[in-house]
Amino acid sequence: MAKLSEAAQRFIVQALACYDTPTQVAEAVKEEFGIDVPRNQVGQYDPTKVSGRQLSKRWSDLFHDTRERFRKEVAEIPIADQAFRLRQLHRMANEAMRRKNIVLAASLMEQAAKEMGGMFTNKRELSGPGGKPMEHRTVVVDEKSVAAAVSALEDEY
Repeated sequence: MAKLSEAAQRFIVQALACYDTPTQVAEAVKEEFGIDVPRNQVGQYDPTKVSGRQLSKRWSDLFHDTRERFRKEVAEIPIADQAFRLRQLHRMANEAMRRKNIVLAASLMEQAAKEMGGMFTNKRELSGPGGKPMEHRTVVVDEKSVAAAVSALEDEY
C-alpha cells in the first residue's frame, strides 16, 4: 500500500465521486502525483462500495458532496437536455437539406424521431394489447389437472 498525502486522498475521493473507475483514478494519481497506487487501495476511498465502508466521515462527506455537485453540474450541460439535442438535430437537418444531402437529412430525421420516442433513454414501459394496462390473471388449477398434464407430457417424451 502506498502512503498517500492528504492532497492525493482528496484527489482520489473526488475522482471516484465523479464516477471514474479505480483503474482510471490510479492512472491519474500516477500522472498527477507520481505515486503508484493499487486499484484496491483506490477502491477503499469509495463509500458506496464494500471495500470503502470503513472510510472516515470526513472523506465520506467529501465524496457525497462532490457526487451531488457533479450530478447538478451534469444536468446543466446543454447536450444532456433533450430539447437542446432536438434543436441541434433540426439545424443540422436543415443544413443537410440546403446542401441537398438527402441521405444525411434522412438519417438526422430518424435520429430525431428516435429521440422523441425515448429510444435514447433507459425508461421502459410495459403495456398490454393496444397500449392498455397489462392484464393480470390468477389461474387456480386443481391437483388432478396438474397431474394429468404432467402425465401427458411424460408420455410424449
